[in-house]
Amino acid sequence: MKDFFKNVFATIVGIAIFIAIVGFFGLISIIGMIASSDTKTTVKDNSVLVLPLSGMIDERSEGSVFSELMGEGNGQMGLDDIIAAIKKAKENDDVKGIYIETGMFQIDSPASSHALREALLDFKKSGKWIVAYGDQYGQSAYYISSAADQVWINPSGEIDWHGLGSTPYFLKDFLSKFGVKMQLTKVGTYKSAPETYTSDKMSDANREQVMQYISGIWQQMLNDVSASRKITKEQLNAIADSITMFSTTAEYQKQKLIDKVLYYDQIKPEIRKLLKIDEDEKINTIGVKAMLNTGSDSKKGEKIAVYYAYGNIVTREVESMTTGGGHSIVGVDVSEDIEKLAADEDVKAIVLRINSGGGSAYASEQLWRAISRAKAKKPVVVSMGGMAASGGYYMSCAANWIVAEPTTLTGSIGIFGLIPDISGLLTEKLGVKFDEVKTNKNTTFGTSARPLNQEEMAVLNKYIQRGYELFRKRVADGRKQPVDSIEKIAQGHVWLGQDALGIKLVDQLGSLDDAVKKAAQLAKLEEYHTASYPQTASWKEQLLKKATESGGSYLDRELRLTLGEFYAPFMLLRTIDQQDAIQARIPFVLDLN
Repeated sequence: MKDFFKNVFATIVGIAIFIAIVGFFGLISIIGMIASSDTKTTVKDNSVLVLPLSGMIDERSEGSVFSELMGEGNGQMGLDDIIAAIKKAKENDDVKGIYIETGMFQIDSPASSHALREALLDFKKSGKWIVAYGDQYGQSAYYISSAADQVWINPSGEIDWHGLGSTPYFLKDFLSKFGVKMQLTKVGTYKSAPETYTSDKMSDANREQVMQYISGIWQQMLNDVSASRKITKEQLNAIADSITMFSTTAEYQKQKLIDKVLYYDQIKPEIRKLLKIDEDEKINTIGVKAMLNTGSDSKKGEKIAVYYAYGNIVTREVESMTTGGGHSIVGVDVSEDIEKLAADEDVKAIVLRINSGGGSAYASEQLWRAISRAKAKKPVVVSMGGMAASGGYYMSCAANWIVAEPTTLTGSIGIFGLIPDISGLLTEKLGVKFDEVKTNKNTTFGTSARPLNQEEMAVLNKYIQRGYELFRKRVADGRKQPVDSIEKIAQGHVWLGQDALGIKLVDQLGSLDDAVKKAAQLAKLEEYHTASYPQTASWKEQLLKKATESGGSYLDRELRLTLGEFYAPFMLLRTIDQQDAIQARIPFVLDLN
């Protein structure tokens, strides 16, 4: 028995020592990372910036100390960091070119792809070169890579160039199998987000607008690739019709989609030729994060705050409710942040980088109020990313000036309310019975025991109509247009940025840089620098969050991976009691494939 206790004690001590050692080395690693982040990277002469188009590219990088420790530094990159690294590489004389390597790649929108591609084209203005290589080019990856001087592919490689389509799914019949029905009230002929739950096919109005914006995005892609690859748009459409994934690399070369067919070991000799160095000489490379850490970030002149607001708009943070990679625009928090920037005398102008398909109508009104108040103190300019629609446009319309990407999805001026009727599930499927006693006529409004009656729906419709009229007035006031003019382009209609310019929903087509320049102009600044907000969490805050993270967060991540595009609509159903009933949003998944 003594030996048993000795062995148990020895095992416990061994485990404790092991945990202590792992913890010690983990702490040393964190300290090392923090120390290295404070040390500026020196770029070696004749260097190449390596840009991996792999993983998920979100609107903004949210660096994680844990990802660094696990060696997952390239798993998720931010569009902001990639574009900033490309700019630094353009200005650094020691960087001679960019090497793009494609892999399994996702980017949040065509507008983000266009912004990245434009940054690459701007880099080429310096006279430096860009080459791209891949085993497989997805359509977005090829669109971006086509900006390169040369596009290379593995002898067994594939290019997917097929055009744009949309295959939305509908949950009405699925929900009915469980005895659940979504009760809908909405304003806006084109307001299509509720169709996911209330219909079994696209409405004619929605089909019209989806065809309109995917055609516009495709034309932009055709124009860009045609200009870079010297292939006519007619030829590019013919190639798209041919199911390019099953073509040979010889056919790709004949079609002028690529320049060379290379094995991986043949890449370095080609790079050496571009660098004009000897065959045995080492190629100096630098990554995106290291590039960002080079030189001194100029703080000359006045400060312009660039605030990133992206994801689903919510009144408060909702457990397990995310759209857009787990990020959300929390009305109360973002409003407070904007008010602080407005009150900060060091901040001379605010640029809001918005990428959102909307969400809570109430939170959108909160955000509109905060932006309106900020505008009274200093210039506020909106830079639209992939989407700034519905609630995303609601908050945007308060700004002094709006800049959109050509393929930004915006507008969608309309709102709706979804109230689940689960009485069929409870009474027919589960056998739950209800009775009723009440003191007043509408005491049991919204009860789970029965659907809304005709009179209750009429009251709700009136409330939704009032919300729509307020939204429409906010837009009319912000855009300095008569309400009647706004009504003609409202009704929940989604517009591309290039079309929104013509109907005065936006003021300018351009990038985030263009928005910053406009903000400087409005603030009458000759010399300025930018600062990004909200600031990323420190390593201490990340550690604390990790320590308090619940098991539910783990399950939520697993659900997101398992359900994919179905995650967001199912999570809305799961958290419907925590959501504002009145929503200003476009569909969760734009389903461009």
